[in-house]
Amino acid sequence: MQLPWRWELGDPCAWTGQGWGTRRMSPSTTGTFLLTVYTIFSKVHSDRDVYPSAGVLFVHVLERESFKGEFPPYPKPGEISNDPITFNTNLMGYPDRPGWLRYIQRTPYSDGVLYGSPTAENVGKPTIIEITAYNRRTFETARHNLIINIMSAEDFPLPYQAEFFIKNMNVEEMLASEVLGDFLGAVKNVWQPERLNAINITSALDRGGRVPLPINDMKEGVYVMVGADVPFSSCLREVENPQNQLRCSQEMEPVITCDKKFRTQFYIDWCKISLVDKTKQVSTYQEVIRGEGILPDGGEYKPPSDSLKSRDYYTDFLITLAVPSAVALVLFLILAYIMCCRREGVIQLVHHSAIQKSTKELRDMSKNREIAWPLSTLPVFHPVTGEIIPPLHADNYESTNMPLMQTQQNLPHQTQIPQQQTTGKWYP
Repeated sequence: MQLPWRWELGDPCAWTGQGWGTRRMSPSTTGTFLLTVYTIFSKVHSDRDVYPSAGVLFVHVLERESFKGEFPPYPKPGEISNDPITFNTNLMGYPDRPGWLRYIQRTPYSDGVLYGSPTAENVGKPTIIEITAYNRRTFETARHNLIINIMSAEDFPLPYQAEFFIKNMNVEEMLASEVLGDFLGAVKNVWQPERLNAINITSALDRGGRVPLPINDMKEGVYVMVGADVPFSSCLREVENPQNQLRCSQEMEPVITCDKKFRTQFYIDWCKISLVDKTKQVSTYQEVIRGEGILPDGGEYKPPSDSLKSRDYYTDFLITLAVPSAVALVLFLILAYIMCCRREGVIQLVHHSAIQKSTKELRDMSKNREIAWPLSTLPVFHPVTGEIIPPLHADNYESTNMPLMQTQQNLPHQTQIPQQQTTGKWYP
């Protein structure tokens, strides 16, 4: 089944597509720039074969509309089905995708996108990606395979590569064919190359960027790497002059003359632009000198004899136990001699005993000394009769054991406070 169409990505990017959604450049722009492969799923769900080139950006769109036919219809007839559908992608036989392939889907109501830059190591090896669609309303699934046949690209890699950081775009927005075509058209006007390819697109979050605040329509930012066959233009090299480098170090925006050609749609952070000249890079590859693969002759291998002599481990056992035991015994004897025979605390014990005896003598002497009686024990007058009341204690009472607070006692001349009875009578 073929799906003929013609898509306009903005002047001067004219594209035509033939079969299975693969977009190719029109004859008018062949050999100019933008060798990016776009594919989508058709309504005929089966194993798909795509043929991206190594080192060129590959984008595959998973459209929700194309999978809705495999799920039950909407419960109410006449209503448009808008079931939430999510996708899971993995390399066949493995839990995840290849390292060069990424996947993004913002919400269950948006299309999924597979994108990445195939590597030269996988050229000629078919990569089978399992795509599983999940209907979040009915919990049903549909699975299809995407067979990626990586082809070798001409003039790979391109000798001059530039990476731009676009601040006002998210990765799924930049992956749209119209937006990417407009950006490469602006780069072509600045660079003027014969060939210009989109090499890779990376989200700023994959480079350690922070998730933006959900205010003022802030974007995550995206890195776009492009390659060309001609040296960098003077406009692109303006960021390397000392004045702009100083402004970048002070977190100020550099002055770039060609920024106005991007500013209408793309806000580029020129301080983060990276220019790589592959022609000036010194190769560190060292050629490996391979030998014949034969080890030098070391003679015949002689295995150990079957009749091995028995070895007595009794002596080793005694030495293992005797030496630590002897050392422990010597340490024990030294400690016992220090603790028992050379006690330096005898004088302290005698001194403590003398202090204890002196303390006891002072306590005994304090019991016999004459001290002044407390005022509460002196004779007082009775508040009613006026008679003198004798003290509570005799003269020979031991004052050292006398409490500070005297308990109340019913003396013969002490006035008693009448108490109220439950029957209402008063008793003295």
